[in-house]
Amino acid sequence: MEQREDLKIRLSTLAIFRKLLDDTVLKSLMSYLEEPTASGYAGFVSELYNANGGNLGEHIRDICENNENVYVRTVGRGEKVSDFMQSALEEELASLQMAAEISAGELRAPLEYKGFLPGFASGEVNLTESYKHRVENIGKYGYGIYAKNRMFYIDENSCIVPVKNPDNIRLCDLVDYEHERQVILDNTKALLDGKPAANILLTGDAGTGKSSTVKAIANELFNEGLRVVEVRKDQLFSIPKVLDELSGNPLKFVLFIDDLSFQNDDDNFNTLKAVLEGSVTAKSNNVVIYATSNRRHIIKEKFSDREGDDIHRNDTMQELVSLSERFGIHITFSKPDKATFLHIVHHLADENGITMPSAELELLAERFALERGGRSARLARQFIDNLLSK
Repeated sequence: MEQREDLKIRLSTLAIFRKLLDDTVLKSLMSYLEEPTASGYAGFVSELYNANGGNLGEHIRDICENNENVYVRTVGRGEKVSDFMQSALEEELASLQMAAEISAGELRAPLEYKGFLPGFASGEVNLTESYKHRVENIGKYGYGIYAKNRMFYIDENSCIVPVKNPDNIRLCDLVDYEHERQVILDNTKALLDGKPAANILLTGDAGTGKSSTVKAIANELFNEGLRVVEVRKDQLFSIPKVLDELSGNPLKFVLFIDDLSFQNDDDNFNTLKAVLEGSVTAKSNNVVIYATSNRRHIIKEKFSDREGDDIHRNDTMQELVSLSERFGIHITFSKPDKATFLHIVHHLADENGITMPSAELELLAERFALERGGRSARLARQFIDNLLSK
């Protein structure tokens, strides 16, 4: 009885980990400790089953490690933690360790009901050691929503939200364009190493793998501390707010703008240009911007923009290319020639176990591409998917 009462009080006095009391498992555990009933016990176990299949120790370790709190935010900013906060952390981890180790038998002890009640696993975790490891490597693990998720988007309130079903493409899934990908990979690794990293503009034909390359690199470097936040063109005004939010985070981020293009009177043009020019907000050492565009100059220009009677025609043209020039690195993904296209097709065919004779495979692939207006890496994938569907 004393142990359960002590646990109830210790959990109720959490300060650093206070938000953990909103966790459905701990909330139902606290409710049961307040008033032990068979129904309350079963409700707690039900929440635990739904959370991770029934292991209390692992669940508590998981929510501790991923919790965003004042302690990890302080460490993440590189600031010194006060002695009293360090002491509080150690005591609270001891309290949570006690909760992680409590057994089903100990919880059921005060119940008069002797019928069947479900069991669960507990113990076998060392919260102090695991939390110390996470904090010492906070630049790779992160905290809060960034701990388990690798890709994010901006919602209608300009808040960063995890992508529930991110694209799992890997670099090994991509064929050719090795040089182009290596430039992006090297720049991203420089970011992760704390070295100067450039904003990158990826231009070229549709379907050549520009977006896939960014996503594949995000997946490849997740365990090194990289996260990707996708920003739609109509959300560019949110970038300063996003940068403010990410600037104190120990992880590294790519703001990804896909299929970037503007009309020449688009207000978003000046918004992004101002960010790339390097305002104080934009000079975050943990964030870069990667943008893709099917247009070399990004601006959709009219013939009259080139041949009009504007006295300052040259100034106008400079404005049209000024945005692309503010990216430190330009990479072009050209449409594949026949040999490259067929190389991609053969690679994907082998990868998917297609054993069709080479000549027949190439004939069908060429026909598939020509019927759809030309060759691309995307069409090669669609061709293989079409074969697999049959």
